[in-house]
Amino acid sequence: MKKLALSLLFAVLAWPASGQTGGTGGLDPVAERARIAAERQALQQRVNTERAACYQKFAVEDCLNDSRRRARVVSDDLKRQESALNDIERKRRAAIETQKLQDNASSQRAQDQATQRDRAADAQKEREQRTADHAASREAMKAQEAQNQRSFADKQQHNAKEQAQRQRERAQEPANVKANDERLDKAAQHRADVERRNAERDKPRAAPLPTP
Repeated sequence: MKKLALSLLFAVLAWPASGQTGGTGGLDPVAERARIAAERQALQQRVNTERAACYQKFAVEDCLNDSRRRARVVSDDLKRQESALNDIERKRRAAIETQKLQDNASSQRAQDQATQRDRAADAQKEREQRTADHAASREAMKAQEAQNQRSFADKQQHNAKEQAQRQRERAQEPANVKANDERLDKAAQHRADVERRNAERDKPRAAPLPTP
């Protein structure tokens, strides 16, 4: 009996190492409880038998006291075993709960780490996209600036050509006026000649001189 109690006590002390894996130090709690219940029943039967035997003796009270003392020792030992078993099961349940909490925490950490990695990847993509957008914007601004410069140069060249054309026209304007005046004079002279010829042609012929 005492050896069994010591084995239970050793199982309790060894629990932190074995309880983490869900075991009970090699003990079967159900079988142990059944054994303790059977030993209690056997103890009660033995007590009843001893009490009956005591009443057959002369020193009844001494016999009963001895029987009670022996029963108390055995009962106390069974209580210690039961207490040790309860402690084992309590530690087992606590270890299982602790393991669940650790597993949940580990799963949560893994999920948090995965979320952080996803966020970091998204942030990196956003930074790369912003960099690409800025580069494209700078290239577009450079292209637009070059186009503006070409347009400005073309406009200046066109203005310069127009200005040169106006200067040539202003330089040729006196000659054009003179030529135009000459054309007008020639036209007027031509009309006068035509009118003169027409007038001479239409003038009546003179009567012939009389015959002498």
